[in-house]
Amino acid sequence: MRYYSGFCFWNERELFKDYLDDSDFCVAGFSYGAQKALIDAVHTNKRVDKLQLISPAFFKNNPKFVKLQLSGFKKDKQKYINNFLENVKYPKDIDISKYLDDCEAFELEEMFNFNWGLIEHLKNIKVEVFIGSEDKIIDVNNAVKFFKNYADVYVIKGAGHLL
Repeated sequence: MRYYSGFCFWNERELFKDYLDDSDFCVAGFSYGAQKALIDAVHTNKRVDKLQLISPAFFKNNPKFVKLQLSGFKKDKQKYINNFLENVKYPKDIDISKYLDDCEAFELEEMFNFNWGLIEHLKNIKVEVFIGSEDKIIDVNNAVKFFKNYADVYVIKGAGHLL
């Protein structure tokens, strides 16, 4: 499996072991990494049978929202990241420090401006999407509404962004 990490994360794959298909022909990603996994699945020359999107970073393209988020990040990066990580963990209270990595403003901008319409270019690939019903990072209802047209969508009751 090829796996892509989320924004400010590295090697967090083990958090999702109950959901991930570890086959050689699976591409998966968490949050921002789900965007990278989709790009990989669409553009690779390698065989892909399944794409797994864990808590995909699905945002409506809203320039004012993006500008506000980037401004907050640039003004006080550590405060922004700490707040972001608290929302990622919700409703769990777990130590995720060993999974944290540095992140940059350009990644945040990429994440908020991603065009999920790219999913329409997938051919003969099974897509699974896992979303926590209590996710505080994305708009769960809009994400489910969008992805149900392209994937088997699993909403995990009582779970947040980390499922």
